[in-house]
Amino acid sequence: MAMELTKAQFAEVKKLCFDIFEKKYDDYGTAWRIMRPESITDQIFIKAQRIQSIEKNGFTKVDEGIVPEFIAIVNYGIMGLIQLEIGEHAPIEMAKQETMTLYAKYYDAATALMLNKNHDYGEAWRSMRTSSYTDLILMKIHRTKQIEDNQGVTKISEGVDANYYDMINYAIFALIKLVIEK
Repeated sequence: MAMELTKAQFAEVKKLCFDIFEKKYDDYGTAWRIMRPESITDQIFIKAQRIQSIEKNGFTKVDEGIVPEFIAIVNYGIMGLIQLEIGEHAPIEMAKQETMTLYAKYYDAATALMLNKNHDYGEAWRSMRTSSYTDLILMKIHRTKQIEDNQGVTKISEGVDANYYDMINYAIFALIKLVIEK
């Protein structure tokens, strides 16, 4: 029963994140396609760093909370996965339908990965603090930067894509706690 609840909550978060992604597509198209994966990783770092700062300080000077930042982490993570798939030599402009289809493909892949891990870990994420998701995202960013600096070569670790998936899922967990279960 818990797994069905988690699937439904992931679907609710998908609607939230997808809606923002689609509206930004309508405003900017696929301007983000000009970014290399390393720049996307840095953008996720900025978002996670801001979340951690807000969590530590307890307030913001810019009138935006952490929810939009977690949404941005999901969306930038998916942009990163799209960039890894289609590469920097593909055209910058992509049709809306193609872009939204790729978005759904990677969100659904992140959900499938989460369901498999969730089975093995027994919904442990539900007992974690939101600040732990932030710290885990920051750790994954540092791992990703190291892999990127090593031109993707690892001895035992998963690649950049696996780290993007984990960042996406940690951000979704936070959004479930902050928005869906609120």
